Amino acid sequence: MLIKSRRLRGLLNSLGSVAVTLFGLLLVTFVISRLLPADPVLAIVGDHATDEYVERVREQLGLNRPILVQFWIYLTNVVQGDLGQSIRTSQPIAQELLNVFPATLELATLGTIIGIVFGIPLGVLAAVRKDTLIDHIVRFFGLVGYSVPIFWLGLMGLLVFYAKLDWLPGPGRLDFGYEEMVTPVTGLMTVDTLIAGDMDLFSLAYISRMTRSLMLGQLSQEYILTARVKGVSESRIIWKHAMGNILVPLITVIALSYGNLLEGSVLTETVFAWRGLGLYITDSIFGQDMPAVMGGTIVVGAVFIIINMLTDVAYRLLDPRAK
Repeated sequence: MLIKSRRLRGLLNSLGSVAVTLFGLLLVTFVISRLLPADPVLAIVGDHATDEYVERVREQLGLNRPILVQFWIYLTNVVQGDLGQSIRTSQPIAQELLNVFPATLELATLGTIIGIVFGIPLGVLAAVRKDTLIDHIVRFFGLVGYSVPIFWLGLMGLLVFYAKLDWLPGPGRLDFGYEEMVTPVTGLMTVDTLIAGDMDLFSLAYISRMTRSLMLGQLSQEYILTARVKGVSESRIIWKHAMGNILVPLITVIALSYGNLLEGSVLTETVFAWRGLGLYITDSIFGQDMPAVMGGTIVVGAVFIIINMLTDVAYRLLDPRAK
C-alpha cells in the first residue's frame, strides 16, 4: 500500500510539473507576442485601412480588452485545442500544424536514429582506441559536425552533392518524380512509402562525442581493471559493463539531441525547403502572422516536455536506483 501511495504521489507530482510548465510556456509565449512591435490587425487589414475599420477589427479579435482577459481567452481556447486562425491563410492554425509537423517529426526522428546507429559505435570505438588515428578522425569530424553552423553545412552539402556531383536531389522534402506516387496516410513520408510498398525512399556528431566522453570515464574505473584481471572478455567489458553504466546519461544525450533537431528545424527546413514546422514558423514570422508563430512555438515546447517525460520513464526502467 505504501509503495502504491508513493507511486501515485510521484505521478501526481509529475502531472503537476507538466501542467505548471505548460502554463508557463503559454504565458511566456503570449507575453512575447504582445511585446513585439508587429500589429496583427494591420497585418490583416493592411496599411491603408481607415482608423474606424482598424478599431472594428481589433474589437472583433478582442485585442482592445485588458491583457489579462486576452490571456484568459487564449488559455481557454488552447485548452480546447483551438490555436486561433492564421492571418496569412485564414485557416485554423491547429489544422495547419497537423499538416506540417509530421515532416519535422520525421526529419528529427531519422536524424536521431542515424545518430544512434552510427554515433554510439563510433564513440565507443574512439574511446577504446584512445589517441589512435581512428580516435583522432572521429573526434575531428565530431568537432566539425557539432561546431559548424547548420545553415552553412546545409548550403555546402547542396553545393557539393547536388550542384556539383549531382548525387542527390535538390531542396524539398520529396523529389518531384515521386510526388504523385505516394498517397498521404500518416503525413510521415517514410511510413507512407512503406504502406504504399515503395522502398525507393529511404546528431551523429553530438552523440558520438558524448558517447566517447562517457565511455572514457567508465573505462578508467577500477571495476573495469578488476574485470580485466579476472579474464572477462574485452567485448563483454565494453558492451555489458561499461555501456550498461553509461546508458542512463546516454539517454539524456539522445533526448537532448532529438530536441535540438526539432529546435533547429527552422534553419534546416529553410535551407532545404523542407515543408515542415520550422519553415512554417519562418514564413509566419516574415508574414507577421503572430498567432501562427505562437502556435508553432507551443508545439515545439510541448514536444520538449513530452521528451523530458519519456526520459524520466526510461530512467526508472533502466536505473534500479530511481525506482
